[in-house]
Amino acid sequence: MPELYHSLLNATIEHLESLKKQGVRYIPVSSDTLGQLQVPHSCSEPVSTPPPARKINLRSTRPAPAPVTQAKAASVPPISSSEPQAPFPVRTPLSREAKESAIAALRTRVLACVKCPHLVAVRHNVVFGVGDIHSPLMFVGEAPGADEDIKGEPFVGAAGQLLTKIIAAMGFSRQTVYIGNILKCRPDTPGQSSGNRKPTPEEMKICLPYILEQIEIIQPKVLVALGATAIEGLLGKKEGIGRLRGHFLDFRGIPLMPTFHPAYLLRNQVITEKRKVWEDMLQVMEKLGVPISEKQQGYFLRKSS
Repeated sequence: MPELYHSLLNATIEHLESLKKQGVRYIPVSSDTLGQLQVPHSCSEPVSTPPPARKINLRSTRPAPAPVTQAKAASVPPISSSEPQAPFPVRTPLSREAKESAIAALRTRVLACVKCPHLVAVRHNVVFGVGDIHSPLMFVGEAPGADEDIKGEPFVGAAGQLLTKIIAAMGFSRQTVYIGNILKCRPDTPGQSSGNRKPTPEEMKICLPYILEQIEIIQPKVLVALGATAIEGLLGKKEGIGRLRGHFLDFRGIPLMPTFHPAYLLRNQVITEKRKVWEDMLQVMEKLGVPISEKQQGYFLRKSS
């Protein structure tokens, strides 16, 4: 029995450390469960009355063997573009059924989230994500806007319609890729009748574990980060999307392509800016092994006179 006890205890510690790496800092633990963790079942001494229920501070669990190069939500300095992040735990690839079960369970938790009371008070819907969880390609944006908040689906406004066109030009569709956001609720805009605002670092820190878990479940072959805020949320970088785009970064073992947010292209109707985004997408297609036609190669190129 002691061997079984210590085996379960070690498994619990490993699970807590995994949560810690995802940005989770506290988890609720009942007094009964805490009592079971404190005393082995094989102990012949009487079990003392367990203390009142409290939260386990994941900072006090067994220290990690080495510093974790994690996103900003984990309170470490931003990493350079050449420094890879700690990969997700090595796991056997999930079956379709396991993925669908895991994403459904996560969705249930996210839809019930009330960690940001000021956002809960004004939201219409939690915007979880949309698309094919078995897709090799995943797009990550920053946060829902007014249209997304009403419909409960990411990228459905003007910027979303442009993203849909970009995805279609790549040979995919909204149904064959997965689209999510760093933040699952629309950032509130007190005193404003319209418009959107950038998520705060604290809001992104609170919500980050959800997108990390989505990525870990979906296991995409390539990630596309749409805009500077998505990069800041995932990698803790504030270098500017103009400097980072066009080059693959490493996100926990997954190639990540930073590119301009579609809203930027709506504000800057310049063919050279559109071509930059398209060049980023051509690199994504090449990384995925998707055939690229001459027509696709020539999008947004100025015709010589």
